[in-house]
Amino acid sequence: MNGPAPEFSRVVRIDQLGRYADKVTIVAEEGERAALAKRFGLSSLDRLEADYALSQEEGAIMARGQMRATLAQPCVATGTPVPEEIDAPFTLRFVPESAVDVEEIELDADDCDTIGYAGEAIDMGEAVAETMALAMQPYPRAPDADRILREAGVLSEEQASPFAALLALKADKT
Repeated sequence: MNGPAPEFSRVVRIDQLGRYADKVTIVAEEGERAALAKRFGLSSLDRLEADYALSQEEGAIMARGQMRATLAQPCVATGTPVPEEIDAPFTLRFVPESAVDVEEIELDADDCDTIGYAGEAIDMGEAVAETMALAMQPYPRAPDADRILREAGVLSEEQASPFAALLALKADKT
């Protein structure tokens, strides 16, 4: 593996997949959550856990489960923490990296994410962390962001538009 080790690593050896055919639960510890919060730019990550089962299908390792997270992201407008709860199912398809390079994969919207792996193991912790990152609100906004911005003197989009300036000129002439 290149680069630093993942913050939340739960390695599963491929020769031991049978042990993971029934539901397995993984939970990120406090230090792992703090490191993930830093990596993903979160204000906090209070919970990250997943239940999953693994199976082999058509040369791939399939992971099906449920991911849960409690976190807060900075508001895109004010920077104040915006709390978020995620409780999302996931289906992941792990294929050898050599197959990812050669194989052309066409996915429908209902298909699962495909992850390449090298060696004799997959990392379910890292896969769950990446699944969380994809499930988070892309542009979190605090409920009171508009009020905070108004009090700071920031114009709304309507007030700042070129048409608003034209309307103001027209109003001044009458």
